[in-house]
Amino acid sequence: MSSKPVTAVIIGCGHRGVGYGRYSLTHPEDLKVLAVADPDPIRRERAAEQFDIPPERRYETGQELAEEPRLADAAINGTMDRDHVPTTLPLLDAGYDVLLEKPICSTREELLGLLRAVQRTGRKLMIGHVLRHAPFYVAIKQRLMDGEVGEIMTMHTAENVSYHHVAAAFIRGRWNRRDTSNPMLLAKCCHDLDLIAWFKSGIRPVRVASMGSRMFFREEMAPPGSGTRCLVDCEIEDTCPYSARKNYLEQKRWGAYCWEAIEDIAEPTEEDKRESLRTDNPHGRCVWRCDNDVVDHQSVITEFEDGALATHDLITGTARPGRSIHIAGTAGEIEGFMEHGKFVVRHPDARVGHEYSEEETDLTVSADMHGGGDMRLVEDFIHVVRGEAPSISTTDIADSVYGHLIAFAADDAMLHRRVVEIEELG
Repeated sequence: MSSKPVTAVIIGCGHRGVGYGRYSLTHPEDLKVLAVADPDPIRRERAAEQFDIPPERRYETGQELAEEPRLADAAINGTMDRDHVPTTLPLLDAGYDVLLEKPICSTREELLGLLRAVQRTGRKLMIGHVLRHAPFYVAIKQRLMDGEVGEIMTMHTAENVSYHHVAAAFIRGRWNRRDTSNPMLLAKCCHDLDLIAWFKSGIRPVRVASMGSRMFFREEMAPPGSGTRCLVDCEIEDTCPYSARKNYLEQKRWGAYCWEAIEDIAEPTEEDKRESLRTDNPHGRCVWRCDNDVVDHQSVITEFEDGALATHDLITGTARPGRSIHIAGTAGEIEGFMEHGKFVVRHPDARVGHEYSEEETDLTVSADMHGGGDMRLVEDFIHVVRGEAPSISTTDIADSVYGHLIAFAADDAMLHRRVVEIEELG
């Protein structure tokens, strides 16, 4: 490995962009952050101080940074979903390789336009599909590559989004509407659809069907005694699992989301937080009386060119969060639950007294986010920028594109109640 660190700029100083950039703090020999850009002065200055960025390298916009002579080898783009493509195109044209946070974009047209830009500029683009880099899924991918279950016939994956997560991000939070973010399947499950495309790498998905709806989190489903805000007029707040007081003040969950409303206060007190939830903080609202319009459950079935089928279930409001997987092949099967860090490989076994044999793989799941995938993604990006061999987690950009095309097709299929064909990439 080269002794010279890869240099990078960060566009969008939110949780993901800065999170990836923190790799430089623990591995300064491999990554160095040279500039930051964000229209929010608070976030921009906090990130600049964290990475020791001089004042002249603190930009308000990515466009402003891209117009300068190229400052670094690469760019880490952690902007909001709908800003991804408009901010990435100038970076590619300016000569940066880009690590782009998922989801890639909000429309099929933008997606294909970005793919053409990558092909035109010859730059490297890696998507923040961190689950590909989680030891759990890497080990499953290796078993598939080794042929341990034969040819994949079916895959079934499920993401169970907990009651407190769905409330913080997709009902009260900034991903709660299609017109300002993305369809729920793309916003929450682009990881899962990417895994499906990655496991079938090189084999094109050809058609998609899907059903889903917003069944539960709407006003007519509000229980008797519920109010408009948890800490103002709710009679059942003390027993409600969605209580803002219990989740955000007592359990201290999702602080990165729910205290954005008062991030101008350097060290907010408990009373500052209570007052925020009582007044204008969107996370103080009743979950049945928000402006959300994204689905709260959806199922997708995808057919691949070789006849294999993949189904995925998005389920929200669950007691236990987590992702499950079951892959059935012509010679065996794999089944596991990511958060447990374990999966089982089974094979038919017709010996007397047997029906099948099985072997359990128990993996250590790292403490960092997404089952240990976040920092491994950054490490692989550094390899790619340096021109070194990437891990099995990093494949052709077409896999990431196909995962998104499945999401767009599923949304179309659900809304229009039809099967949608996926075209071959040119």
